[in-house]
Amino acid sequence: MIIVVSGPGGVGKGTIVGALVQRDDRLFLNRSWTTRERRPSEAIDAYVFTDSATFEQHIAAGGFVEWTEFLGNYYGSPLPEPGSEQDVVLEIEVDGAQQVKRIFPDALLLFVLPPSRDEQERRLRGRGDPGDKVLARLKKAEVEEPIGRALADHIVINDDLDDTILEMLQIIESARAR
Repeated sequence: MIIVVSGPGGVGKGTIVGALVQRDDRLFLNRSWTTRERRPSEAIDAYVFTDSATFEQHIAAGGFVEWTEFLGNYYGSPLPEPGSEQDVVLEIEVDGAQQVKRIFPDALLLFVLPPSRDEQERRLRGRGDPGDKVLARLKKAEVEEPIGRALADHIVINDDLDDTILEMLQIIESARAR
């Protein structure tokens, strides 16, 4: 099964996905690539950090299931490794979620939203995003939200992290049962 966790920047996708993978050993995080610089507070393995030339070579070789360019940087999910017995989790933006749903219509799309735009801004600033990037991400969120809502199999509001994780684990278990 392919599980897509999507939503605008600052909703907590990385934190949520990390907890999901930690709590359910049947989940495998397909780590995204990016050409942006690592944030000071960000884990070294948050992404595969690479340069534009390497990323573009991977695009040309058909190595991504989805990719996009945002704020001057590339972001993409490599093709999952064949033969995995685990369910694959993709932590991606709405652009990528649309691409994945076109290729894998049965993928489970969990769209995460913040409890408010103010809280989203607080989270973006708290993780160290510069002011201009915060404003660009908030503006993009206004465009992404209606698209994500329409595309999603389930919408989850991340107002309490533990509740959000439990809700998503229940959704995944329900999907597995079908």
